[in-house]
Amino acid sequence: MKNYDLNDTIAAISTPIGESGIGIVRISGKEALQTADKIFFSKDKSKPSGFDSYTIHYGWIMDKTEVVDEVILTLMRAPRSYTREDIVEINCHGGIVALRRVLDLVVTNGCRLASPGEFTKRAFLNGRIDLAQAEAVLDVIRAKTDSALRIGEEQLRGRLSGQINKTRKALLEILSILEANIDFPDEEIKPAELKGLLQKLINIDAEMKLLLESARFGRVLREGIQVVICGRPNVGKSSLLNALLRQERSIVTAIPGTTRDTIEEIIDIKGIPIRIVDTAGILEPRDLIEKKAVQRSRRFIDLADLVILLFDGSKRLTGEDQSLMAKLKKKAVIAAINKMDLKQRIERGKILKRFKFTVDISAKKSRNINLLEEAIANSVYKGRVHSSDAVMLCNLRHIAAIREAQKLVAEAIGSLDNKLSSEFAAQDIKDALSWLDGILGKKFSEDLLDRIFSQFCIGK
Repeated sequence: MKNYDLNDTIAAISTPIGESGIGIVRISGKEALQTADKIFFSKDKSKPSGFDSYTIHYGWIMDKTEVVDEVILTLMRAPRSYTREDIVEINCHGGIVALRRVLDLVVTNGCRLASPGEFTKRAFLNGRIDLAQAEAVLDVIRAKTDSALRIGEEQLRGRLSGQINKTRKALLEILSILEANIDFPDEEIKPAELKGLLQKLINIDAEMKLLLESARFGRVLREGIQVVICGRPNVGKSSLLNALLRQERSIVTAIPGTTRDTIEEIIDIKGIPIRIVDTAGILEPRDLIEKKAVQRSRRFIDLADLVILLFDGSKRLTGEDQSLMAKLKKKAVIAAINKMDLKQRIERGKILKRFKFTVDISAKKSRNINLLEEAIANSVYKGRVHSSDAVMLCNLRHIAAIREAQKLVAEAIGSLDNKLSSEFAAQDIKDALSWLDGILGKKFSEDLLDRIFSQFCIGK
């Protein structure tokens, strides 16, 4: 994404490619209105350059004398726009041919194709949002659950940035006192004042630690976890997947080994994005296909964050059940005893002795599926509830920066507590501020921006 210039006027299709009711071609830059003037023709012959900001106009996109599409044009003038530049959005019919023709005309008339995330990058570079807010745009787009969306929206509105700025201000106040002492060494910091500085740093350290504690929850809500359903053949794994999905996704038969490959879906359980995998239940493969299925199943089980080990409650434990129990002793496991609607013959004590979380269910009749979902959520949260009012970390870059800043604040506390020269604590605080500035984008490199915005789609 190095080929960009803020003087360029950029354009892109900002809606997913495919058939839809509406597709949008977005233009941003100093030539946006002039470009629109050349290709947009309204019913009253007026031109976009004469339109008021935040107005919508009906007309046609024309290639010389040929009508390309009947459109609605929206105009937002700088600086009150997403990029703080003039923006024109052309609402076309959603077919790919019409959108491509309109985009080609826009490019032919003086624009260049935008790079991935370049509209949001301009919003950052033009000072409309900071870097943490820019990254939150991608979190909002990729949110898989309401909880993930809420976190993304809060960070987009600046909740995390506000917390970081509050911490920066407090550190800068402490730094100014320390540097005054360095510049005027004859005026020593009084014991009472030193005690006050130490307490302020201790409070900052505590706030950073609290923020870091939120990271685990934030990452889970943002990225989710992988849950694998496993068990011997014909215990009801596919029926359980269908019950969790509330729809028929897997083929269910009485024939053992029906599922010969992994089946994956994403579901929302208590606000957690769950990537759930139904694995083949074959332990002794009979042919090459089953051998591949077993290998794939074992690989998914090894990588799983959580395993649902399913048992047939209507039958006694088999050697295959015992083998799976032994293989999963180092994994996080929920034991689900299926077919509770039938007479129970399973040796329940052996299962209860081995696994902390055990749930009786009937996958076929969708009984106690809610209890299984609660067990999944409890295994993630481990009984801890994170306040919805708290600022939550979910971005790895932010987590790493806060962790480094917290270590430096702790070192500054140690320096002041041991009555070392103010220069030691001052340098630690400066370094901590540098990490915080990196989160907000007050300090950045082109490589960092390229890495962040290359993850965006073209058009955002």
